[in-house]
Amino acid sequence: MSHPELFVNGDEADIEAEPASWVRAAGRILAHGRDPYFPPWPDVVQLDAFSPALRAATAATLTDIAAQCDGIRCDMAMLMTNGVFAKTWGGRTGAEPGEEFWPAVIAGLRGRYPQTVLVAEAYWDMEWTLQQQGFDFCYDKRLYDRFTGRDVSGVRDHLRAGLQYQSRLVRFGENHDEPRLADTLPGDAGRAAAVAIATLPGATLWHEGQFEGRRVRPPVFLSRRPDEPLDAGLASWYRRLLSDAASHRVRSGDWRLLEVGGWPDNDSCGSLLAWSWSGTDAGRHLVVVNFSAEPAQGRVGLGWTGLRGRGWTLTDLLDDRVFERDGDELADQGLFVALPPWGCHLLAVTP
Repeated sequence: MSHPELFVNGDEADIEAEPASWVRAAGRILAHGRDPYFPPWPDVVQLDAFSPALRAATAATLTDIAAQCDGIRCDMAMLMTNGVFAKTWGGRTGAEPGEEFWPAVIAGLRGRYPQTVLVAEAYWDMEWTLQQQGFDFCYDKRLYDRFTGRDVSGVRDHLRAGLQYQSRLVRFGENHDEPRLADTLPGDAGRAAAVAIATLPGATLWHEGQFEGRRVRPPVFLSRRPDEPLDAGLASWYRRLLSDAASHRVRSGDWRLLEVGGWPDNDSCGSLLAWSWSGTDAGRHLVVVNFSAEPAQGRVGLGWTGLRGRGWTLTDLLDDRVFERDGDELADQGLFVALPPWGCHLLAVTP
């Protein structure tokens, strides 16, 4: 081993006490990488985030990668921040540097490849921290948890965050670390989540096999997966959703989370999520999702100017249904919606 200073080193006492946490390599005893809340990873050796040599080597490696591609995903990026690394490995490395790991590393890359898209896998509500440290996007694990937990109010509260923050989140329904969406939100529930993910601000991640409804999530250590029956109808639905969202430029202009009201004897509006995009030549678009297993009704407050004095056509891009509405009514009362369980509207609104 030519550069042991790049790793977290241990001794005989360490490997005898915790053999699963350490490995012998080239005459050294090195720590396995780990998330502090889970067992060590058997295929990973822990880099020393406090080592100046490691920071320089990481910057050089990322710069070399950036010369060959448009973007880089950094696995478990929060583990290398000074505070997390100190809590996990404090006492086994040198002193904590004055500068954070990622700003020091990213600065070298940006000097040569300023347009490289950097994506951080992030947990523990550290997305904003990593955005501030130089990442363009961070995984939105919190939204994922709220969708798969069927927490409608939690999703709504999450979407109240500032747009500067939300526009730099990666929305997803599954990835290689999480259960398949077809298992966590089967059928129409998964489609409702997909409509939301496809129309929210930020980036989107669509996992291989998600469109076909795959249910088996092979461990990352395996190079093959079992055969499964594929859902051709679901794949066609996904293709239409993404195609229509792109061709109609749904995510253009100003995004706004909308409030949905109900009535004293009908509070099912609490299951409805709604937002709009407007303000460009792409027109106005309205998304309403009933994220529940029961029917829901409500009135969506649009908050748009210029509605009065004319009629409006609302075309649902998901199924081609067309609705005609009076502009004065829309301005005064909002849009009445009634959706079946897990039902969705993706409406193009035109005069």
